[in-house]
Amino acid sequence: MPVRAYAAQSPTSPLAPHPIERRTPLATDVEIDILYCGVCHSDLHFARNEWGFTQYPVVPGHEILGRVAKVGAKVGRFKVGDLAAVGCMVDSCRTCGSCRQGLEQFCATGATFTYNGEDKHLGGLTYGGYSERVVVDEAFTLRVPGNLDPAAAAPLLCAGITTWSPLRHWKAGPGRKVGINGLGGLGHMGVKFARALGAQVVLLTTSPSKVADGIRLGAHEVVLSKDPDAMAKHAMSFDLIVDTVSADHSLDALMALLRLDGVMCMVGVPPTPQQLAAMSVIMPRRILTGSLIGGIRETQEMLDFCGTHGIACDVEKIRMDQINDAYERMLRSDVRYRFVIDMASLGK
Repeated sequence: MPVRAYAAQSPTSPLAPHPIERRTPLATDVEIDILYCGVCHSDLHFARNEWGFTQYPVVPGHEILGRVAKVGAKVGRFKVGDLAAVGCMVDSCRTCGSCRQGLEQFCATGATFTYNGEDKHLGGLTYGGYSERVVVDEAFTLRVPGNLDPAAAAPLLCAGITTWSPLRHWKAGPGRKVGINGLGGLGHMGVKFARALGAQVVLLTTSPSKVADGIRLGAHEVVLSKDPDAMAKHAMSFDLIVDTVSADHSLDALMALLRLDGVMCMVGVPPTPQQLAAMSVIMPRRILTGSLIGGIRETQEMLDFCGTHGIACDVEKIRMDQINDAYERMLRSDVRYRFVIDMASLGK
């Protein structure tokens, strides 16, 4: 099945039109006409081979939302016309311990990621959501609450689940003081979720220009992390900090904010290894951990929660042919807070 898409052909080439093929739907497959695809910073990393393992051509995009166009004979949860979504994974072994726990992202043999993974059906690479349609097994297809704005819901498939998962795992909720470090695509969802879960929410940011937005999005308080006095007022008081920052920054300064047995969970990926003093963990006893997206069951739970509470992302819609400019703007942090591609523009 020929499909129009946008791809990068090398680390230095701009994304441009590139035809790809999708498989004809199998018995358990769902074919989705893509309406919107969010733009994640990981897309830029892959397009420019900044992590060193990109295979070309690469069609990015793992925040995919669209309408079901066709279903296989054995599909039971979707029908033609339904809103459906695809996140960062399209398959896994389904039999290892992680998969049986609903943690497909930690599949022992390696999950099949939505783009730049091994295509088990057609051979070659999997291709992402910068395209007009996608075919995915029902087991990795997600239901989308009908009350959500589809464009604003698309980034929930990465930005949403990446912050939801550690907040749920480390039990953010009433009586817990939760910090969100950084107010970008991930951080703004972390603030919304932590507030909706009932936690006391403090945004940590280096940007005075984001103070008002932090309060608007649900933070009870905003702390400028470059101000030592402001940080000192919160020393040893947080139960959980979700660190969304992907630039180099001081882990010790954040760890000092945790109480006994407090947890800091990293979801951002700085470009270089970060240093941490042993005493930041030892005195008092603290935990430094990390988290990667979330499993399919947990992602559906997140989408259902968003439907119940009316939560979605703050987005700026762009045309497909604006993607290269959007990447440059992302590098300047010139987006509040997620670009979303209107895929109807691909046909134009």
